[in-house]
Amino acid sequence: MLARLEKHLADLSIRGLELADPARLTEAARALMTTDREQPTVFDEERLAAIVDLYIRTGIQVHSPGYMGRQFSGVVPLSGVIDFVSSVVNQPSSFYEAGQLPNVAERIMADELNRFIGWDQDRFAMVTTSGGSLANLTALLAARNRAFPGYWSQGHSALAAQVRPAVAVGADVHYSVARAAGVMGIGEDRIVRLPLDGRRRIDADRARQALDAAAAQGLTVFCLVASAGTTPVGAFDPLDRLAVIARERGLWFHVDGAHGASLLVSDRLRHKLRGIAEADSLTWDAHKMMFVPAPCTLLFYRDRESGRGAFRQTASYVFDERQDIYTALDNGDKNFECTKRPMIMPLWALWAMYGKSLFAEKIEYLCRLTQEAHAILEGEPDFEVLHRPEANILCFRYRPEGVEVDDLHPFQVDLRNRVKSRGNFFISKVDVDGVAALRVVMMNHHITSGHFQMLLDEIRKAGQSQ
Repeated sequence: MLARLEKHLADLSIRGLELADPARLTEAARALMTTDREQPTVFDEERLAAIVDLYIRTGIQVHSPGYMGRQFSGVVPLSGVIDFVSSVVNQPSSFYEAGQLPNVAERIMADELNRFIGWDQDRFAMVTTSGGSLANLTALLAARNRAFPGYWSQGHSALAAQVRPAVAVGADVHYSVARAAGVMGIGEDRIVRLPLDGRRRIDADRARQALDAAAAQGLTVFCLVASAGTTPVGAFDPLDRLAVIARERGLWFHVDGAHGASLLVSDRLRHKLRGIAEADSLTWDAHKMMFVPAPCTLLFYRDRESGRGAFRQTASYVFDERQDIYTALDNGDKNFECTKRPMIMPLWALWAMYGKSLFAEKIEYLCRLTQEAHAILEGEPDFEVLHRPEANILCFRYRPEGVEVDDLHPFQVDLRNRVKSRGNFFISKVDVDGVAALRVVMMNHHITSGHFQMLLDEIRKAGQSQ
C-alpha cells in the first residue's frame, strides 16, 4: 500500500477526473469481494492491491497539476501518515480519558492559532468538529441560545408570539448556514440576505438598511454571519465594519472562515481578516488551506462561557459531575459529536514538525499563483474575468465570437463538463449574477502559471468541439 501511494504521489502528470460508469464500478468492486460467507477468507495480497489501485484510480487526483476544481486539498503526506496512526490506535477525542494526547493537542493548537486571532487567552475556547457545516450549526445554536435562553428546553413555545428569530447573512454565504437555519427550525424564509458590493462582499453601507427592513417585517435578527473567503469567488467580507454593526444591535457576530481563515497564519495576507478579533465565533477548516485530511474543522469562541451554551444536557455515562484536571479537558459537552475522530492530530503533528512557515509559504504561493492566472486572463481577449481574486479562487468565462448572451449560461455549463470529460483538467463552475462561470481553486503547489495556460488551451479546444 505504501509503495502504491508513493508511486501515486510521484506521478505529477496532468490528469483530471475520469468518471466511471456507476454500474461498471459497482461490478468491479463486487468482483474484488470474497464469496466466502461462512468463515474469514485467507488474506489475499493481490486482492488488497487491486482494492487500493481501484480506490486511487477512481478519485479526484488532488496531487496532479490538473486539479483546480474544489476546495479540498492535496494533503502534506506526513499528515496522512498521522491520520493512519489515528485510525489504528482509535482514540475518540471528545473525552480526555479516551484520547489524552488529542485533547492536549487541541489546547495547544488553540493557543497557537489564537495568537493570530487575538482573543483574550484566558477567555477564548476552541473545539474541533467534523466539517464547517457542523461548526456553523454549532455556532448558530450558541448564538440562538444566548439570545433566547428558554429555546433549548422549551422550543418555540419559549418565545413571545411576536418574536420571529432570524439570521442575517451575505448573499453569497455558504449553503450550510441556510441549512442550519432549517435544522434549527428557524426556516429559510427568515434568512436575511444582506446586499453585496462590487467585489461580492457584504456591503456594510447598505447592511443597516437591510437589517432595519427585516425588523420592520417583524423579524428578530439575533446573529450576523460574515464570510472570510466565500465559496463562489473567495471574497472576504469587511469584518471590522460588520463587527461595529453587530455590536450596535446586540447581535452575535459569527465568521464563516472555513476557507479563508487559514490566511491568518500568513504575515502578508492576515490583513484580509482585519476585525476578526471582534467576532464572537469563527469556523476554520484546516482540511482546506492547512493541507490535512478531511475532516478537520476548528470552531473558535471569543468567550468560552458563550460556547458552552450551544448544548445543555446531562448524561451520567459520559459527563462527570465532579470536574478534575482530566475532565477539564473534555469537550463532549461543547460539540455535537460524542464519538469524534482525533482530527487535530495531523494538524498538530505538522505544526510540531515544521511550524507555521510550511503553511504560510504554501498559502502565499497559491494566492500569488491565482493573481498570475488573473493577469493571464486579462490578456486573453476571448476570456472574460469576473473579479480580482482575494485568495486562491478565480471565476471567469470563455466568450469566443459567436456566443450570444442568451446562450452564455448553457455554453459555460457544457464547456465545464467537456473539459472534465476530456480527463486532463478538473475545474468547477458557479453561477455569478445568475450566469454560469468557470471556477478554479488553486489548492496544489505543484501547479504553475504554465499549467493554467494549458488549461485555457484545453478550454478553447473543448469550446470549439461544441
